[in-house]
Amino acid sequence: MTKKYKILFSILIMLLALFVGAGFFAGNYFYNLALNPDTDKTAVLDAPHNVIAVNPLEVKEKETTEQWFHKQYEDASLQSYDSLKLHAYSIQNDHPTDKWAIIFHGYSSEGAQMTKYAKHFYDMGYHVLIPDARGHGKSEGDYIGMGWHDRFDVVSWVNHIVSLNESAEIVLYGVSMGGATVMMASGENLPTNVKAIIEDCGYSSVWDEFSYQLKAIFHLPAFPIMHFSSVVSKLKAGYTLGEASAVEQVAKSKTPMLFIHGDNDTFVPSTMLNEVYEAANVPKQKLIVEGAGHGGAESVASELYWATIQQFLESNMK
Repeated sequence: MTKKYKILFSILIMLLALFVGAGFFAGNYFYNLALNPDTDKTAVLDAPHNVIAVNPLEVKEKETTEQWFHKQYEDASLQSYDSLKLHAYSIQNDHPTDKWAIIFHGYSSEGAQMTKYAKHFYDMGYHVLIPDARGHGKSEGDYIGMGWHDRFDVVSWVNHIVSLNESAEIVLYGVSMGGATVMMASGENLPTNVKAIIEDCGYSSVWDEFSYQLKAIFHLPAFPIMHFSSVVSKLKAGYTLGEASAVEQVAKSKTPMLFIHGDNDTFVPSTMLNEVYEAANVPKQKLIVEGAGHGGAESVASELYWATIQQFLESNMK
C-alpha cells in the first residue's frame, strides 16, 4: 500500500471512529431521555404536539375518584421473571364476582393515576388490579420497558389473580404505553381466564413511536440515531427498539380485542390504530373518537366510550 493510500485509509478509519463515537453518544442521550426512568421527560412530554389538554370537569372527576380509591385499595406485590419487586393496587368489589379488570397506565405515569378507569370497572362489577409498570411508581426497575418486558409482567399478574381465584374471568385494559403493554402481552401464552383485551391509544411499535417523536421534536431522521439508540437499549435494558412490536404480538393473539383511539392524537398518531387492528386475527372491534387527542377518547365521548366497552365485555366475558 502506497503512502497516499495509507493516509486515506487512516482518515477513513478516523472518520468511521468519529461517526461511531458520535452515534453512541447520541444513542445514549436519547436512551436516557426516553427509557431512563430517573431523567427529566420535559423535552418529550412538554413538546407542543405532545401536550394534553386538561378538561376542568375531568379534574373534578379525578379528585372524586382519588378519594374513593384511597379508601378502597390494598397493596399487592410479586417478583418478576427477572427478580424485580413489582407493586400493584388491588381493589376488591363489594359484590361477589369472578370478574377482574387489570388496568395498565401510560408512559411516565403510575397506577395511582388510573383511578377514573378503576372506578368505572368497579361500578361494572369487577375486582380491579392496577400494577405500577417496572421503573414506575412503587415498582422496581432501572429502565422503562415500553410494554415489551412488561408483557411478561402482565402474565405474572394474571397468574397471580388465577392463583387467588381459579374461576377468575379477566379483562386486560391499558391506555397509551399501557395500551401497547396489553397488546404486546396478547401474543403470549395467556391463561384462558383472560377473556378480553382493551387497548386505548397504544403504539404499533416502540421503533415507530420513537422515530415519530424524534422527527416531531428534534426534526431528525431515524437513521442513524434510532439504530445507535437501539444498540444502547439492548445493552442497558435487554431489548432492541425494533423487536418491541405490538403489531407482531397482536398477530399472534387468541383473545378478543377492542381498539380505541382519538382521531386528533398527535402523541401516538391514529394511523397506528390501523396497523394493530389489521394485524389482529381474533374477534375484534374498534372505536375512533372524533376530536379526541392522546388519551382523550374517554373524556371527549365518555358515554360512548364506556357503552362500547360494556357491550364488548358483555359479548366476550363468558
